[in-house]
Amino acid sequence: MIGIAASGGARQMRIVATGLLIAMAALYIAARSTEGLHPAIGFVRAFAEAAMVGGLADWFAVTALFRHPLGLPIPHTAIIPRNKDRIGDTLATFLRDNFLTPAVVARRMARLDVAGAAGRVLAASSGGDDRLRRGASRLLADGLEALDDERLGGMIKSALVQRVGQLKVAPLLGQVLTAAMKDGRHKPVLDALIRWGAQTLEANSALIYQMVHERSGAILRFTGLDETLATKIIEGLDKLLQEAAEDPDHRLREKVEEGLMTLASDLQNDPAMQARVDRIRDEMIANPAMQRWLDGLWQAAREALLKAARDPQAVLAGRLGEITRQIGETLRDDAELRHLVNRFARRVVAGTAARYGDSIVKLVSDTVRSWDAQTITDRLENAVGRDLQYIRINGTLVGGLVGVGLHTASLLL
Repeated sequence: MIGIAASGGARQMRIVATGLLIAMAALYIAARSTEGLHPAIGFVRAFAEAAMVGGLADWFAVTALFRHPLGLPIPHTAIIPRNKDRIGDTLATFLRDNFLTPAVVARRMARLDVAGAAGRVLAASSGGDDRLRRGASRLLADGLEALDDERLGGMIKSALVQRVGQLKVAPLLGQVLTAAMKDGRHKPVLDALIRWGAQTLEANSALIYQMVHERSGAILRFTGLDETLATKIIEGLDKLLQEAAEDPDHRLREKVEEGLMTLASDLQNDPAMQARVDRIRDEMIANPAMQRWLDGLWQAAREALLKAARDPQAVLAGRLGEITRQIGETLRDDAELRHLVNRFARRVVAGTAARYGDSIVKLVSDTVRSWDAQTITDRLENAVGRDLQYIRINGTLVGGLVGVGLHTASLLL
């Protein structure tokens, strides 16, 4: 749209400048044919004559920049099309020397208070400026969507697996178990285990009868004592579990607690136990089901972040908004922190210029080289053509005034 508007403005000014030149030619013809009628007409003729010369000279100069005047291959014309590669190289060198060297970038960045500006914006987010909310929402959502989902998810999963793989699980479990037993938080779990044992015993009584029957001798099976033995075993176990469930100080509970304390101690101090727990941890991590669960966890987190990011009211609201405002106020008010952040930003930008400056310069140079002569001519003419047509107009008028001055001087002398 801007290019079209610029092209239209340049074309309109070209018509004006050419029309003025034609008008000066017509005025010169009229003044030359009537010059004897009055001495003042000589001034008009001198003005028109010099204006034509000035206008034609500037027309030639302006036209010679972009094409051959009148299509004639005059030397040193069509300057831009013939030198487009050199123009690209010169522009790239200009960018490198004046904008993309680390020293220049650092010097320019030293004048900018990046941290202060960011702090003021973030601290002002508590107000009713919906533009800030919409901008932050759009920026965050676009940033998340622009990231490579598969690559980023793989990086996060790898980092998570690495951190979990380095975690010493056994001592942590031992400490948790010790703290839970010290505060009595294990007792509800122990009660649930006893109830589960009683229910399991009842549900599997037939299996116990079968096992006793298969392992009994022929005499026991013949006399039916195997069934009596199985019944006694089931009744004894059931009684033991019921007594343990009713008596908080039952010996079975004491034995279980002694076993748990031993387990907690081994988890914290026994290298062999810790190695077994680490092997279990590694096997769980390598399990395909765990990998799929981690993939699903990342996708769920990403979708939740995108959903929140697309809501302008949520981005700077709630706990996230409060944290954002606190960060902004700290950046705004803490001079030392602002200095540290600005120094970090300056180093990052200067480092980026040092690392990628040559690539940017090469990109500019290669891009200009890839344009055909007509493309670069049209783009430059659209960009500066309007001002160049003003040069033609000014040349016409200034030339006319010079002609009047010379005519006046010739009459006085």
